[in-house]
Amino acid sequence: MLHVFIGDDDYTLRQAVEEVRKSAGDPTAVMTNTTVLDGRQVSPAELRQACETVPFLSDKRLVIVEGLLERFDANARTGRKKSSKKDEGPEPWKLIAEGIKALPDFTELIIIGGDVKATNPLLKELMPTNRVKMMKKLRPAELKSWVNRQVTEKGSKISPAAVDILVQFVGSDLWVMASEIEKLSLYCGKREIDVKDVRELVSATQEANIFTMVDAILEGKVSTAQSLFHRLLGDGVAPTHLLVMISRQVRIIYQMKEMRKLNKPRKDIATALGLNFEFVLNKAWAQADKYSLERLKEIYHRLLDTDIAIKTGLYDGELALTILIAEMGPASSGRR
Repeated sequence: MLHVFIGDDDYTLRQAVEEVRKSAGDPTAVMTNTTVLDGRQVSPAELRQACETVPFLSDKRLVIVEGLLERFDANARTGRKKSSKKDEGPEPWKLIAEGIKALPDFTELIIIGGDVKATNPLLKELMPTNRVKMMKKLRPAELKSWVNRQVTEKGSKISPAAVDILVQFVGSDLWVMASEIEKLSLYCGKREIDVKDVRELVSATQEANIFTMVDAILEGKVSTAQSLFHRLLGDGVAPTHLLVMISRQVRIIYQMKEMRKLNKPRKDIATALGLNFEFVLNKAWAQADKYSLERLKEIYHRLLDTDIAIKTGLYDGELALTILIAEMGPASSGRR
């Protein structure tokens, strides 16, 4: 079965992937029969082979592809020089679409994309399957309803004023929001969460520690990064959430450097990157001054490798991040 999850709500998207993974059967068998492919590089033949490989001691095979749709967005923007009709073969997206239409019953194919354009040729081909789900960041009213539902699921209660200030403090990042709701629910128990609770427990401290950890990782300061990593784990932050936050921060720094090269005004950069708090903006601005684009690309690719290691079950989250931090020591930090 085909599943296409696209949009900028990374939390809901990843939750949807996990639901498919859980529905595929025994976790150990699924882990053995999971293939993760880089959609930016995979060929139609490689994708077809992964999907058609019969699962081993399982009813299902799980194939996860990320970056595939964006690859054809880029082609649509830049165009291609067309060769003569005699030499020209089918477009890669057409071959991929044909392979997807012939998907075996035992394969669960998940295609993950971000902000994919409606003109994307592969997306347009897949839309009629009714397997495409859009996951956009929640608007303020939707976010408040989401918070209320999550609190209720935790067996807790929260006042409307506390919801308002929680949304104001955290914003639309559902990874952070879910973590803060977990912390508030454990702290308050059956008692209603009020404004005072939110002010006391939800602050910029966690984000500041993540900023500092990113700095330490980028600079190859292994002991500092490991110390902060274990402190955040002790605060109840999940390793996968930390990986998302580190990746997000590196991506923000990279995008900020690119926009500054284009002389974009500071206010426009803050709006484009969703940096609503001055502290967060100032920290990212300073980090953009400190690191080269080459260094940021290097660590971003290492983060991708770590993400794949976790998703394929090669390592659990804590071990994968411990290895990442160790590998980013002084020997690999290079020129910044």
